[in-house]
Amino acid sequence: MARAKSAPAKTHNQTQHWQALDAAHHIHPFTHTEALAKEGVRVITRAKGIYLWDSDGKKLMDGMSGLWCVQVGYGNKELARAGCEALNTLPYYNHFFKTTNPWTIELAAKLPTLLPQGHQHVLFANSGSEATDTALKLIRYYWNLKGRTEKKIHLSRMLSYHGVTMAAASLSGLTPMHPQWDLPFPGFAKVPAPYWYGAKAAGYGEIGADEFGLLVARETEKIILEIGPDRIASFSAEPVQGAGGLIVPPASYWPEMSRILKRHDILLHADEVITGFGRTGEWFGSFVYGLNPDIMTMAKGLSSGYQPISAISLGANLGNVIASAKEELVHGYTYSGHPVASAVALKNLEVLERDGLIARVKNSIGPYFQRRVREIFAGHPLVGEVRGVGLLVAMELVEDKNERRPFPRERGVGTICRDHCFANGLVMRAIRDTMVLAPPLIITEAEIEKLLAKAKSCIDLTAGDLGVSP
Repeated sequence: MARAKSAPAKTHNQTQHWQALDAAHHIHPFTHTEALAKEGVRVITRAKGIYLWDSDGKKLMDGMSGLWCVQVGYGNKELARAGCEALNTLPYYNHFFKTTNPWTIELAAKLPTLLPQGHQHVLFANSGSEATDTALKLIRYYWNLKGRTEKKIHLSRMLSYHGVTMAAASLSGLTPMHPQWDLPFPGFAKVPAPYWYGAKAAGYGEIGADEFGLLVARETEKIILEIGPDRIASFSAEPVQGAGGLIVPPASYWPEMSRILKRHDILLHADEVITGFGRTGEWFGSFVYGLNPDIMTMAKGLSSGYQPISAISLGANLGNVIASAKEELVHGYTYSGHPVASAVALKNLEVLERDGLIARVKNSIGPYFQRRVREIFAGHPLVGEVRGVGLLVAMELVEDKNERRPFPRERGVGTICRDHCFANGLVMRAIRDTMVLAPPLIITEAEIEKLLAKAKSCIDLTAGDLGVSP
């Protein structure tokens, strides 16, 4: 009698295979390479809505929209079709040699209808870092055209993040980014961040938020006067600081800063890479805080992360001066305004506008998110402050709530919590010991409840690890 054939032995684990290839060949951003190679990388293979799946089939709720960018959620067929159509029609051509393409023309014309008044001229790049680098070049070029060649210093805030090119990293106020690369370059100066919750630990004592906002602005002006306003080209700032710990400025801060910049003839560069395209409940964070930027940088939500693309917009002053210069602008990238990326970005803006997603963040889902996160976490013994705007929220974990005293850095409390999150099917970012959420704009109230239930469970587990009763 013939023997039945047994099932073939499983000789190949796909996840382990990919992990081995990755460890052998791929150096990851902001990662300890040797440690990751030993641990084994997480391989994400598909996504839908607000969910991710890894190569072992584990489902993760993406509370960070990728990297603050997937506004319309994963798996949007309209964006995919727009990219496919462009890819089949014109997979690539550049904007050098006096040429362009229809998608980039339409995108360049669409953006000014959404941007602050006067922003009629746009340049394209491929990432927020490239956009920042471009903005700094354009700022210097503008002052050179104006005959103010001494204005070369760029101000930015401590704990700010503006990218990783040599110039963008120099501009960034996250100082651990600097030593490996012998940065910052000369020509960059730092001013205080409007981080009210950290004011007491920083030695400011008991101070109200609005008083602190004014104080920080005036400390900034002192630095401006020490350097000399005639030497300062620009002030770069995120309307809400993202990667620095989701620092939401006191209401008094931006009005005073705007007056100071105008008084000293310093250009305002608004970094809208995170805060742009609906994340705050407005098209741009500049609208939330009444800013009138001279130059803006944007990326991430421009295409919902479906394609790499960024943009730099020029206010009327810079735009008119630079666009009318009687010489060649010696700047541009091979993929600036790539036709496929432009097509996807155009469709993304259409979806955001047609489906009312920005208004939804402002009027319904954003307020619901902000209310519920405060109801759930404001009384938690580990959470010192809940702060946020729109679909941006942070829960800062502290050792002593009354004193607003942080945990010693070496305890790695944020990392402990983040690890619990991944183990329990949640992507929630740890910035030092601040846990951050920025879900896709399409998230529902029911999904918010699931998201926050997972977040609470993970913070409770962290409290247990620290011997704190949740």
